[in-house]
Amino acid sequence: MTDLKLTIVQSNLYWEDKKANLNQFTDKLSSITESTDLIILPEMFTTGFSMNATALAETMEGETVNWMKLHAAKKGCAITGSFICEENGKYFNRLVWVDEHGSCYSYDKRHLFSMAAEHEHYSNGNTKLMVTLKGWNICPLICYDLRFPVWSRNTKENPYDLLIYVANWPERRQHPWKTLLLARAIENQAYVVGLNRVGTDVHQVIYSGDSAVINYKGEVMSTTPPHVESIETLTLSYANLKDFRKEFPVLNDAD
Repeated sequence: MTDLKLTIVQSNLYWEDKKANLNQFTDKLSSITESTDLIILPEMFTTGFSMNATALAETMEGETVNWMKLHAAKKGCAITGSFICEENGKYFNRLVWVDEHGSCYSYDKRHLFSMAAEHEHYSNGNTKLMVTLKGWNICPLICYDLRFPVWSRNTKENPYDLLIYVANWPERRQHPWKTLLLARAIENQAYVVGLNRVGTDVHQVIYSGDSAVINYKGEVMSTTPPHVESIETLTLSYANLKDFRKEFPVLNDAD
């Protein structure tokens, strides 16, 4: 099994302005000069965390997914992030995973943030997505899913090596964000990525970012600072993960 290189893009977002967001991410992706296997973008990276689903939604054949396919091919890597999707008259906060060959996979956010009335505007999903990249099993989830350890659980029936959360997680709840990311890594003996936005949205909600890449011991590997736009590429070792799981096989005793 080979190592995995991933790139986290911690960015501000233009409120409900798809064109401006796609333009800025085009520039950001163009600035990534080193090779990478996976680029991770924030939750609702084309709009910000908007409840204006009817006006902003696209289909899977729309501009956002086509943009992801174009840049995945250009960069020769997979790209993931979430956007507002319409399907069969319903709206979803949908994470899309696109590989360099144009294959596309999706996950609809399971836990909708009721305190922001997300459940009144979007339908929730009920199936996790597991993707394989360079032999790694990867489970991508969205923001509020982080608070629900059963949904995030690494199981013998459907195991993963890397758990990802893309987010618009406010600064005022940064302590739970940082703490729960560590917990998910430790309890699941997996690498964990939390990719969050920065800046202030139209509702004056402040986002600190606090994006992190954490190893299977709960140790933070990344150096991305809070409150600033940043792009960081890191290499994850599968051999180290495998050795640790062998030496300390906690998952063998899981419920």
